[in-house]
Amino acid sequence: MEQHRTRPPQHGPRRGTPRAPLPPQTRRRPEGMRRPAQGAPRPAGQGQRMPQPRLTGLGGGLFCGAVMFLLGCLDALLFGGSPAVYGVLFLPVCALTALWVRGGDLMTAPVVVPIAFAVGLLPVAEGGGGTAGQLMGLVTSLATQAGWLYGGTLVAGVIVLVRRVRLIRRRRRT
Repeated sequence: MEQHRTRPPQHGPRRGTPRAPLPPQTRRRPEGMRRPAQGAPRPAGQGQRMPQPRLTGLGGGLFCGAVMFLLGCLDALLFGGSPAVYGVLFLPVCALTALWVRGGDLMTAPVVVPIAFAVGLLPVAEGGGGTAGQLMGLVTSLATQAGWLYGGTLVAGVIVLVRRVRLIRRRRRT
């Protein structure tokens, strides 16, 4: 019985044959714009830049959810579950999530922040005994704290839109 190939043949240079040299990956910068060497002192007025972590969509969701849950626990422990404190703490977490998510996953940030808000409300929500009471408290807290939820989602959405517009303009220039 004849056996057919399951993969198409790979077109390209075979091993052992010389390759064409690769084009340079970066442009040369003008003399005034070169980066200082590692360990060289920076000129006055040029402080160190903050690190720019880049999270995937899943990483942004996990970051936001974990931070909001920890802040909810902290709020419940220190402030007795104050919804106003929780809402105020939610806004910077939304901004950080929208700033730290990578360019390819920008549209996930406004989606994950409301989910993280609900996750973080679990320790803050006042509920009766049992699962049904806790669920009732969570739904009530979501309804009464909708302003913070919408505000944080709006913050994340605006940051993402600005970053997306800048990314598109940068791609069109190159």
